[in-house]
Amino acid sequence: MSLERAQKVVVIGQGYVGLPLAVRAVEQGYDVVGLDIDERRVKNLGAGVSFVEDISDARLAESLATGRYLPTTDYAACRGFDVAVISVPTPLRETLPDLSFIADAARDLAPWVTRGCLVILESTTYPGTTDEMLIPILEEVSGLTAGPDFHVGYSPERIDPGNPTYGFVETPKVVSGIDAASLARVDAFYSDLIETTVPVSGTREAELTKLLENTFRHVNIALVNELAVFAHQLDIDIWEAIDAAASKPFGFMKFTPGPGVGGHCLPVDPSYLSWQVRRRLGQSFRFVELANDVNEHMPQYVASRVVTLLNDCERSVRGSTILLVGLAYKRDTGDVREAPALRLVTHLRTLGATVIAVDDHVDDHYWPDGVERVPLDAETLARTTAAVIVTPHSGVPYERLVEHGTTVLDTQHVLRGPAVTQL
Repeated sequence: MSLERAQKVVVIGQGYVGLPLAVRAVEQGYDVVGLDIDERRVKNLGAGVSFVEDISDARLAESLATGRYLPTTDYAACRGFDVAVISVPTPLRETLPDLSFIADAARDLAPWVTRGCLVILESTTYPGTTDEMLIPILEEVSGLTAGPDFHVGYSPERIDPGNPTYGFVETPKVVSGIDAASLARVDAFYSDLIETTVPVSGTREAELTKLLENTFRHVNIALVNELAVFAHQLDIDIWEAIDAAASKPFGFMKFTPGPGVGGHCLPVDPSYLSWQVRRRLGQSFRFVELANDVNEHMPQYVASRVVTLLNDCERSVRGSTILLVGLAYKRDTGDVREAPALRLVTHLRTLGATVIAVDDHVDDHYWPDGVERVPLDAETLARTTAAVIVTPHSGVPYERLVEHGTTVLDTQHVLRGPAVTQL
């Protein structure tokens, strides 16, 4: 770390995005304040307990042992910061963007903004947020002017929880600033932490980059999800067709169907872009709105397939016990944010089913109410009417479902057998 670069870093938000950043900064020699409004989370972090798969308890303990990592809920710890990174959630509230976490973080940080410091926004949002929302709050409270007095930039997070190849350090980082000096500071900071930075000309371009990446995925997942519905009706093996198409070494990128999309990105980010287009241009972003419609209805479609399976067995979904294998939205993580499994639970329970689930990755604190946590064993299978494979976690003994002869709907293409029905 160059002596000309920041020494004290504040990372606001210690979740799947902020914690890896905070730990990496500690490892690179920075003094780091990890701010979060969740007192339970801060207490656990202070005790060396991580809820993020990419940061082990041992690695967190090493950061704490340096004396340079302070998890806290107290913004007074920001005093004298050189760099502050805002990595807070930006959820949708009744289909509308909710930027209250960014606004609150900016207001609480602003009293500690001083001349020469750098503030970076990482939270996913619509183009224009940095200039139109973040900067005015910082300026109003601090009495300083962004650019001449302090630096501001935007760098979209690209965390992919559980990715063994592209972690925080290996994933290129898009960086931007409100002026040349701010861009230089942002680039210098992230160059200390990761292997590659990708500078762009302005914050709006960087904000759009994140939305473009996830809208691309969202639309293509919607395409294969709708194809899966039609392929089933046409008695075509969609999985075989996808694998065959993926053999083409150019002009095709493999996407696979599933029970819906989850996490903070795919169910949310494209809607930010659609909302901004409608708000500023008065037009509809038809691709995004169509993709939203397809992906949002996949849990309901899965529930309808369960009903059909039970009908074929001369059983009613009402009074049946349905086992969900996996609740997290992503393989080998415990992240249930916007997980399609949660909406599937609602649909099945509305139909009168009792829903039980197995997912060793999901912490009790995030386990859905009214769903019994069970092991995947003979006793559980004996009372299971049908099972739905929702999340393709590795190490799960899926073969027990086949050995027991359980009626299975496999939404992830991990099983074969006479009792197994593919999505």
